[in-house]
Amino acid sequence: MVSRISDTVTEPRREDRLPSTASSAVKIVIVGGFGVGKTTFVRSVSEIRPLTTEETMTQAGAGIDDIAGVERKTVTTVAMDFGRITLNDELVLYLFGTPGQQRFWFLWNGLFEGALGAIVLVDTRRLEVSFDVIGRLEEAEVPFVIAVNSFPDATSYLTEEVRGALDLPDSVPIVVCDARERPSSRDVLLSLMRYLRTFVTTSEST
Repeated sequence: MVSRISDTVTEPRREDRLPSTASSAVKIVIVGGFGVGKTTFVRSVSEIRPLTTEETMTQAGAGIDDIAGVERKTVTTVAMDFGRITLNDELVLYLFGTPGQQRFWFLWNGLFEGALGAIVLVDTRRLEVSFDVIGRLEEAEVPFVIAVNSFPDATSYLTEEVRGALDLPDSVPIVVCDARERPSSRDVLLSLMRYLRTFVTTSEST
């Protein structure tokens, strides 16, 4: 397999440099099954040129990786995707996209550590690939929102239909997005921030 780390540069561009006033940072993880659009999401919303770790898919993965529904996919994340958003002069948001193939899930525990929250990207054509992902977040007690990625050939479902299929409580937000579009991905992050604020308030009152 051909391994590559894309967009790696020896000197950061001026716009990629962390503001000197930044004094605190929060960590958000982008999770989901194989081929749901995690790398695309990080690329669309990151203010810096994102770091992605991808390998070209070959026959070596045949019989190991389930590519049903994403047969045209030619590359896959094998470590993580990384992006950044500066919220204000002092606060920075770091984005970590997880690999979707189950054989790389051993990396997830390290990525979950210290995470403020998570975004679960789902594909309505393959909702079943999200079951284990959600289970792992619940076990790790990481609060999350669901982002339904709008693929052109996917069937549209009502939010409550998705909630029922994923067996989620009413408290977990579900939003529809297009991971290719920066404003749409940004709105998902804002939904997570609002949910986290409510989540913390509720936790403190109980």
